[in-house]
Amino acid sequence: MGKFIHIKSNKFPVLPGEEKEIVNDGMYGKALAEYLQVELSKRGYSVPFVCAEDWGWWVELAIDPVNSGVCIYALPETSDPVEYVCTDGFTKDKKWSWSNFRFIETSPIAEKIHEDVISVFRSDNEVEIISITDEFPSLVIR
Repeated sequence: MGKFIHIKSNKFPVLPGEEKEIVNDGMYGKALAEYLQVELSKRGYSVPFVCAEDWGWWVELAIDPVNSGVCIYALPETSDPVEYVCTDGFTKDKKWSWSNFRFIETSPIAEKIHEDVISVFRSDNEVEIISITDEFPSLVIR
């Protein structure tokens, strides 16, 4: 995975009925996932769906020649508003592509996703970027 983008905003509340969709307690983020779906689509990405996954939400990105996405993790122990951490969905620098029958270097794709997500957040004055780190942000009691 790439760098982690730690944000805070009142713009992404827990949506009605979201608690029935999440897998693990407190792993909200549907409003943020839907927001990124719209904003990344405006930037030319094909974003076919968002869904709840074990530890948060997934924003699917259909990127030729590989599919990936943005992982969204809620930091449920934080104060209101809930803080979130986003990162790209690549776990390795290369991914096998059956259609191309070879490994695809994913670092440039991951870097572009990362830059575009940061750009989305920076262009929205209702979103505060708290940090961008190489490792998952430590929770600090405030």
